[in-house]
Amino acid sequence: MQLYNLEFTEQEIKEAVAAGRLLSMEIEFSRICNFRCSYCYVPDKRECTGEFSREEIKDVLLQAKELGARKIIILGGEPSIYPHLVEMIRFLKEHNLEIEMFTNGTGVDAEVAAILAAAQVRVVLKLNSRDPKIQDQLAGRAGAYDIIQTAFANLKEAGYPSPDLFLALSTIICQQNIGELPGMWQWLRDEGIEPYFEVITPQENAVANSWLSVEAEQLKALFTQLSAIDQQQYGRHWEPQPPLVGNRCMRHQVSCLVTASGDVMPCVGVTIPLDNVRHNRLAHILKNSEVVNNLKNYRQTIKGECRDCDKAEECYGCRGAAYQLTGDYLASDPTCWRNAAAKKSAAES
Repeated sequence: MQLYNLEFTEQEIKEAVAAGRLLSMEIEFSRICNFRCSYCYVPDKRECTGEFSREEIKDVLLQAKELGARKIIILGGEPSIYPHLVEMIRFLKEHNLEIEMFTNGTGVDAEVAAILAAAQVRVVLKLNSRDPKIQDQLAGRAGAYDIIQTAFANLKEAGYPSPDLFLALSTIICQQNIGELPGMWQWLRDEGIEPYFEVITPQENAVANSWLSVEAEQLKALFTQLSAIDQQQYGRHWEPQPPLVGNRCMRHQVSCLVTASGDVMPCVGVTIPLDNVRHNRLAHILKNSEVVNNLKNYRQTIKGECRDCDKAEECYGCRGAAYQLTGDYLASDPTCWRNAAAKKSAAES
């Protein structure tokens, strides 16, 4: 079984953990973004200071490769409006690093789509609803739906999706779209596009916008319905468990995040700066981080119901949700429907 959409096997992950190596790294080239998504983990920033130079980005990418990383996941901000995106893609390809990019599609015109295709970039286009009004509301920008659809058309013209050109749609699960998600799931499967459906991590904008929230039992019902659709219609078998639909997130075993200003964090949800790559090399930071070591040795360190869960060997809940809601990245995931506290909250609401 593969984990966290990383295309890595459990054996590869175990070997990487034992050797203290990476298999992937998430990176922000910039935090500047033209959308104001209601659920975004990045504070509202139109201009950012102290961000990486191109040479600093290239240096940390090579550090990740030295640590064994085979895949680089580009986050944001919005990567497609980063002025040096094409240069960075070519640099990554020169060093034989697989690329996955999350984008709202703004800068994905026909030329950029062709460049992405030539580099076989795995593209994850953000789309939360096929209703333009809901999509624009969630993106915090009028016309967002049209921007995404234009990017989608350009990617299709460039050859996405195909066996060599991976295309996924990233979708957050919220009250505004939960009713349409089964239909969207089937549409994506029929189109050969991978659905990346995930539970919102309760941080930054999502905390301020409580109207997005979905109860644990609603999530369980949705995950169960999507699992049945996959099994009955597409011959795909997986057991429902949060936070990713049809997948498991144990990214801290083999990955980390480097922000646009050089801070190293376990992931976008566990917002604990371990150190900064402007001060120490990535290998030193990861090797000497108590947080990283605790997450890698989660079976000994995890707490509460996540420790005793019958899925504990293959899941540790969402560490980001645990950290954001409790202040303890090793606490039981409060958003998981297997968690009695979550069930109690749903029953009382």
